[in-house]
Amino acid sequence: MDTGSDASTTGSTESTASTPPRSIPSVGAASSLIGGDWPAQAADAIVNAVETVRDRTTTPIMKIARGLVFGVFAGTIIIVIAVLAIIGAIRLLDEALPSGVWLPYLILGVLFTVVGALLFRRRNAPAPAPAVGKTSKR
Repeated sequence: MDTGSDASTTGSTESTASTPPRSIPSVGAASSLIGGDWPAQAADAIVNAVETVRDRTTTPIMKIARGLVFGVFAGTIIIVIAVLAIIGAIRLLDEALPSGVWLPYLILGVLFTVVGALLFRRRNAPAPAPAVGKTSKR
């Protein structure tokens, strides 16, 4: 019994050993022949190009838009706070002073007129002189 089984296995090994195995090229072998994993490299190149374009165009635009939105929001809040502060000052002065509401209006009107006149005078203030040794390019 042992002889028969040995003969059948040796016979089959000899027949497979004598015929060379068929070589079917695999996908990995074909891609290694033409330079590696080119589909992944092509996809990476496209992704890198898109990221570069986005970083140079969309990112600065988003920063500008974000700054504008926050600026408008902050400006609106500042205006609302200023108006409420003026209303509060008028009501506080109206309660504190014994006369009618005309006196708080007069006090705040004079105050705002003086501040406005001071700012108006500073609008044409001379520019500071350039430092010694530096020339101005005109």
